[in-house]
Amino acid sequence: MAEQHTPRSLIVSLYGAYGRLPDGAPFPVAELIRLLAVLGVDAPSARSSVSRLKRRGLLLPRRTAEGAAGYALSEDARMLLDDGDRRIYARTEPALADGWVLAVFSVPEAERHKRHLLRSRLARLGFGTAAPGVWIAPARLFEETRHTLERLELSSYVDLFRGEHLGFAATAEAVSRWWDLPSIAKLHEEFLDVHEPVLRAWSAGRRPTPEEAYRAYLPALDSWRRLPYADPVLPLELLPENWPGARSAEVFLALHELLHARGGEFVRA
Repeated sequence: MAEQHTPRSLIVSLYGAYGRLPDGAPFPVAELIRLLAVLGVDAPSARSSVSRLKRRGLLLPRRTAEGAAGYALSEDARMLLDDGDRRIYARTEPALADGWVLAVFSVPEAERHKRHLLRSRLARLGFGTAAPGVWIAPARLFEETRHTLERLELSSYVDLFRGEHLGFAATAEAVSRWWDLPSIAKLHEEFLDVHEPVLRAWSAGRRPTPEEAYRAYLPALDSWRRLPYADPVLPLELLPENWPGARSAEVFLALHELLHARGGEFVRA
């Protein structure tokens, strides 16, 4: 299946991979357009997407040291990317003993639009639904959840708890109700279908040029960075046999080691 990469998503991935410049320096607009053009994004689409990210408060218009137009990351954007790094490049195995974080929320009917925002944001953070108004995730996601709710000014509607699952159903059985595991597995399989052959090709053949590395790495990052949010990365003993998540993580991390720095040479050219 062909992957879909929106210009806005590619811009976020580009800033995450190569755009956190020293002292908050801006990324020149001309360079953004050049780097996105390599991936098939035309200049009007790039500019439109940058404008949307600016309106959301993630990018700030700034001049480079040479006086060129550019965009720097806002503090909120830097926090989002830093929080994302802990998931995207995670190498530790989750353990059942780490426990869970529960988000229990209540939103007045007059503000039901915030109820929808809360549900959608918790789902995007990787929470599953334990009961109406009760969402659950591995405890390691607590800090990022707190940051997100505070940034969106939703923390006054939510109580967060940390604990362990004591029954009555077996935890593995409960997990299959809290999350749609077949759908998550399919996302991993789709990632592997596209990017595992890329890893095999570059691992076995010649060293990629900087542009080839960039062309291969940024779409892989753009696809992968959604997966640690759709998938809460549960302990293996709670997952079905032959779970593809660990393999897709290995493939992405291998691509990162092989291509990221080399692609950076093209970005800095």
